[in-house]
Formats: sequence, C-alpha cells, structure tokens
Amino acid sequence: MAHDNKVVRFSGQKSPGRFDLPSALVHLRDASGQSLKSVLGAFFDRADDALFELADRAGSNLDQTAYFDAMRELRLRRKAMVVSILQYVSQAFNEIGRFQPQQTSRALDDIDQDSLSLVDHSELEQQVAVDNLINKLRNRYTEQIRLLTIRVGHLVPGIELRDSQMPLSPEIICGGLAEACADLDIDIRAKLVVLKLFDRLLADTLGDFYKEANRTLIKEGVLPDMKRPPAGKGAGQSPQRSGAEQSTSPGKSAGKGGVQSETAAGDSQATFSELSALLHKGDGGYTAGAGEGGEGYIDTDRLVARLTEAQASSRQWDEGVVIPLNEQLGPLLRGGDGKSLNPGQVDRDVINLVSMLFDFILEDRQLHPVMKALIGRLQIPVLKVALSDQNFFNRGGHPVRKLLNELALSAIGWSEKKTGQRDPLREKIEHVVDRVLNEFTDNVALFDELLKDFSHFMDLDRRRRELVEQRLRDAEEGRARQERASQAARELVAELTDQRELPEPVAGLLNEAWSRYLQWVALREGEDSERWQHARELTERLVWSVDPRPVTETTRSDLLRAIPGIVDELRRALQDISWDPFATDAVIRDLELVHVDVFQRLVTAPAREEPEQAGPDVVADGAARAVPAEPEPQAITDAPVASTDAPAETGASTTPEPAVEAQATPTATESGAVSAQWLERADSLRVGSWIELSRDDAKVRCKLAAFIKATGKYIFVNRSGAKVAEYQREELAAEMESGNVAMLDDGLIFDRALESIIDNLRSSRKD
Repeated sequence: MAHDNKVVRFSGQKSPGRFDLPSALVHLRDASGQSLKSVLGAFFDRADDALFELADRAGSNLDQTAYFDAMRELRLRRKAMVVSILQYVSQAFNEIGRFQPQQTSRALDDIDQDSLSLVDHSELEQQVAVDNLINKLRNRYTEQIRLLTIRVGHLVPGIELRDSQMPLSPEIICGGLAEACADLDIDIRAKLVVLKLFDRLLADTLGDFYKEANRTLIKEGVLPDMKRPPAGKGAGQSPQRSGAEQSTSPGKSAGKGGVQSETAAGDSQATFSELSALLHKGDGGYTAGAGEGGEGYIDTDRLVARLTEAQASSRQWDEGVVIPLNEQLGPLLRGGDGKSLNPGQVDRDVINLVSMLFDFILEDRQLHPVMKALIGRLQIPVLKVALSDQNFFNRGGHPVRKLLNELALSAIGWSEKKTGQRDPLREKIEHVVDRVLNEFTDNVALFDELLKDFSHFMDLDRRRRELVEQRLRDAEEGRARQERASQAARELVAELTDQRELPEPVAGLLNEAWSRYLQWVALREGEDSERWQHARELTERLVWSVDPRPVTETTRSDLLRAIPGIVDELRRALQDISWDPFATDAVIRDLELVHVDVFQRLVTAPAREEPEQAGPDVVADGAARAVPAEPEPQAITDAPVASTDAPAETGASTTPEPAVEAQATPTATESGAVSAQWLERADSLRVGSWIELSRDDAKVRCKLAAFIKATGKYIFVNRSGAKVAEYQREELAAEMESGNVAMLDDGLIFDRALESIIDNLRSSRKD
C-alpha cells in the first residue's frame, strides 16, 4: 500500500493568493500538529484494547464479529485517519477565516435532492455523538479555549472567526474526527464505541493540549500577561450568541474601571483571597486570627458539625419552599444559653459568599420555582464544602460546582407536568438532592459519584431528544423544499398563462398533472438546471399550442409541425412521475380535441401579417403525426373558450398552499414596524437557544431546534422535542419586542452567579 499521499506538510505550502499566516500561528500550527498526533496515537492504542475486550464479552457471534471487524478496520485505516484529521486541522490554519468545515447537522441546501426521506439512523447517531462531544469539550475547557481564541484573534485582527472556523476549537478537532470516521466500513454500534473512546480520551487530554497551545503563543509574545479572558467575551461562543447573552445578563459587564488590574476580569475563577478583599471593600483586609478563640467563638469544626446535624432538616420543607441560608444559620449560631456564636473572619466570608451565590441562583428567572426549591436545599451541603475547601471558589472543575451547573442547565427547559404524569427529570434531581442530604458528611467523592450518574442520565436523555429534534428538522426541511417547489411550479404556470385564454381541460392539466411534474423537476434537479429550463420551454409551447398568438399565415403550418412533439414530450414527462396511465391517455385525448378546436378557429380567423415569430421554439418533426383533416369553414365558428378565471379556480382547489404563502408576504412588508434592533436580536438567535413564550397568561419554555432557510421559519420545540411554535423573522422580532418572547441564558449558573457577585462587589467598592 502506497503512503505517498499520506504525508502532511504543515509548512512550505503556499498557493497563489493565500493569506500569509503570522509566524506565531505557523509555530502554533506545527506544534499543535505534533501534539495532536501523539494524542491520536494514544487513542488508537486504547481503541484496539477496548474493542478486543468488547468482542471478548460479546453476547453473540454477530456482535463479536462486528467488534473484531471494527478492530481490523481501525488497524488498517489508522495512518489514513490520523493524516485526515491532521490535514483537516492544518487546513483550518491555512485558510483561516475562509475555512468552511463540514457541518455535523445537515443544512437545508445539503439535503439529498433525489429523495425527501429522513436521515439514515446510523448517520444520525454519529451526528449526535459528535455534537455531544463538542458540547462536552466546550463546557469542560471553557477558559483555555477562550484564552486561545482571544490570542488567535489578536494575531488576525481583520478576520472575524466563528467557533467552527477557529483553529484547534472543539468544532475543528471533532469535525476532522467525524470526517475521518465517515468512511469507516464498520457496524454503527462499533463506530459509536470508537466515538465514545474519542470522547473519553479527548475529554481527559485536551486540557493539557489547550494549555500547551496557549504556552506556545505566550512564548511568541502574544498577550503574555493575560491570565484570564477579559469580561464580556463569550465563552468561546460565536459573536451572535454573545450578543444575545449580553442582552439578557446584566451582570456581565466588561470591566469596572481600574479595579480590573487587581482581579482579572470575568472571573468566575477568582481566588478566595481576591473575593475576600472585594468583600471587605478595600478596608485593609483582616487579621486571620483576630477575635477568634474568645467567648462566643465557634471554630470551623464545630460549625461544620452543627451544619451536619441541621442538614437533613431541609428535606422536611414544604414543596416549593426555600429558606435563605442566613435564616437557616440563625439557630445554629446560638449557644445553649441563647448567646450568639461568632465564626472566625474567614468562615464569615465563606458564609457570606455562599449566601450571595444562592441568592443569585434563587432569584434567577431562568429556573422554574420548583427547581429553585430543589437546588435551594443544597445550601448547607455546599457551605460545608466551601468551609473545608476554599479552592471551591476558583476551581472550575470542582465536582460540587459542576453538579450545580448540571442540575441548573438540565432544568432550563423544564415545565411542570400535570398531576399524575411521570416526570423522570424531576425524579432524578430529587434523587440527587436526597442522597446529598442523607449521605454527605465530609466526603466530596459523593458529589463525583452523583455527577457521573446524573451526567449519564442527561446524556441518554439528550441523545433521545436530539434524535427526535433531528427527525423534526429533517421533516421541516423536506416540507420547506416541497413548499418551495410547489411555489415555483405555481409561479411558472401563472407567468406563462397570464393574459391567455385557456380551455378548461388544459387549465386542469396545468394545475394538476403538469404542476406535479414541475414540482418533481424542481425537487430533483433544481430551478437552475437544464431540465427545469426544458420544462419551462415545454410549458410555454403547450400554452402557445392551445392559444397561438399572434396569428400569422404560417401559424397553422407551425402548429402542424409542433403539436406531435409537444404531445410526445408531455406523455414522457407524465410517465417520469408515474402519473396514472389511464389519466394520461384521457389528458392527451382532451388535448387533441382542444387542438382540433384551435385549427377550426384558425380557419375562420383572418390572418395577420406579423414580423414576429409565430410561436416559441417551434419544433419541426419531419413526418408529422396524423392531424385531423382541415375542418369545414362553417364548423364551430363561435366555440366557447374558458375564461382566465377557470384555471385559477382549479389551481386553488388542488393546491391549498398558496393561502399560506400569501399570508407570509404582507408580513415582510410590515417589517418597518419592527425596529432594526429587534430584527438583529432575532437574527442572532442560534439553534439550541432557549426562550420563554407568554401565551394566554401561561409561560412555555422551548428552544430553537431549526432555522429553515428556504422559508425563513424559526422552529421551536419543548424539552421533549415536540414542536410548540414556529415564527417568521419579522413575527419573532415583533414578539420579542412586545415581551411575549424572552431569551433564557443557558450559561453555567455557578459561574454566572460568581461573575455577578464579583461585578457587584467591584461596583460597590468603586462607589
């Protein structure tokens, strides 16, 4: 097997007109290529072992064969896949700003034009797996990705990079992986195992990969002093998302005067000492042991012991009730004689910070009151963790923080079920909260266990919902293509029959059988194809043959030559769409009778000398088909001709879609009534964004599942994946302006709460 085509050249290639990469990006490209190559090598070693174990434990010969085939295929294609992924990443560098990666979810323009069938199940499974991996990497390595994005953007200030174009972003790496896996000739179960192995490996190793990438740019002198991303920047998100979030998250202001130099901005990663300094508003700090050990003092161990005793009491709260942390601590900070017990300064700061965190969470309108009450029961356990581990505030990967984020994120689109209806998500969150209240003493490993279990539950739930949403998107996109094809057929027939007097049989033919054929051509070939142009010309000749204008001395002979070819092409076209052969014969017979009427009128009509050509592209047929003998002059001189209203009426009865389209047109004309600000807000809405609809004094939470480009529709679904609303652009902007549609922030709630606290403390300190 030749491997000449598998050599990856990261440097020394420059096509004419190619953008010259800054030297720092060239070094980053080459260094990251080597690092990624090592990561991929480790993956293939682990994948071989994992597939062998699966084959060994397989429950049937069929499963065992599938895993062995997968193992063999990976061994054979290992080098080719590594090269493919590295070339994909290298291309993102070389074509920075212009690189158009493969989308994991197909857009409307990418749908197979030969069929409106739904996406193959195995393809859909792979799409969902890759999308989940991208989301997981973005959530886990948010800060490092943001740092890298800002540094790369600093090197190419004139280029605006989307997430999917930023070199080394999760979208690029996973896009290369998806492209490399697409050609694997293995069973979908084995392919999903391969993707899951990638999931585990990348989730564990890309943290160091991104840190090394940032170090490479720092060595090149690119923003070496930047330790944390500036405030106000999206977490590695597209500019569209950032704009939407800024409009709904007032706590995320970018920088507060000169305070930014003391604690880097944006930082949900501020250290406890930095938070303490802000908490005391610059009063010179405090002495760690001041006032401690005296009368009425309670040390950390005794405080934690009292918290443990009171921890289970929150399980007895009434449903929906949340007691603020300070109120819960009141009885705990009193001694047996009724005197107050005073924690040390550090403990008081921890209590204040945790209290403020939960105040933000419990006031957040993103969460349903039922979910707020459930999460609110975790105040004491979280306080115990913070008292024993002050790194809790600046350690983004702390299991307690991650669990809180996961619980809140899962609850964004949750709506209360009807009485008696089962609610798996609520039951799962209640189970997690109950286990924490019953089992947590001082072992933080419990949160790790609960986080893994809850993440697994959410992965299964998300996978099910995404499959449902993908089916919905495919169906909506197929419907949009059908509507567009139907509209194109109607417009063509209306254009070519305007100001024409068509007999009723021909009008029925054009609005039924022939419109179906035109729709079929538009769907299969497109409106720019030669076949569509040929169908247009045939329609034009057909209309001319039953209402020839202008009439000249050659019109009759032109018709004699053209009609056989028109009839033959018409019959073949209807056969292409498998139109009922008996109905086709009836249509042809009716058309021949109409042509007889035309010839009879031509005999009595006075010939007019016209310089123009008699008809559109008249077809000469050599030996013409047998045409009825020339009729007698007195035959049918005043034959009635169907008015233009007849075909329009027929079209309305057979194709009901025009009414829907007609309603969409005036909406566009009303766009002037909606301010540009809200139109831009509607445009910035990304797929996956959650919104809250106000309907009949009720609020419905749903997310944008798809934007159908062909029709301009925004499709919204509930948490189960069922469609609940659809809007045109102007309609959505108007609803947002009126307050009937409100954006929901699906960012990490703990990080948002901490950022809000930091901003508020800085503001009060500045004042």
